[in-house]
Amino acid sequence: MTTADEHGHPEPPIAGDETATLLGSLDRQRATLAWKTGGLDAAGLRATLGRSSITLGGLLKHLALVEDLYFSLKLAGRSPGPPWDTNDWDANPGWDWRSAAQDTPEQLYTLWREAVARSRATVAELLADAGPEQLARGDWPDGQVPSLRRILVDLIEEYARHVGHADLIRESVDGLTGEDPPR
Repeated sequence: MTTADEHGHPEPPIAGDETATLLGSLDRQRATLAWKTGGLDAAGLRATLGRSSITLGGLLKHLALVEDLYFSLKLAGRSPGPPWDTNDWDANPGWDWRSAAQDTPEQLYTLWREAVARSRATVAELLADAGPEQLARGDWPDGQVPSLRRILVDLIEEYARHVGHADLIRESVDGLTGEDPPR
């Protein structure tokens, strides 16, 4: 179970069990990304830093894809659905990053929030049956089958890496800095 600090920002439990700690850590990363990308217009979501092509909008769309791929496809064995099933990934790799520039802020925020909601529901459904040691219904490209635990750790890592990108880009857009929303 995720707890919140005195300002409502998610925190993993200070002495929780493994599952609560993993889910709380993931929720903290999600909340930080939401804060770092929140309240921006299309220009802010399309801003880049230096020679990098990474944008905050691209991060939102990419992480929505990651949520759906890892939790829907890999973990639950379900098709990730639209918009992911409309792209030819072999012919158009990186589409999630590039196509975000054509999406409105509302579309990007909605796409990401809905992917997170689906992921939370899938994880809760599967945790009702077994713990984090349960194996996914999909496999890795090399044929190995990860556990829910491994998928949660991978998502925490993916978010942490991209939240670092969001820190730098957001600071370049409007000067917003910090690890947590203002107190």
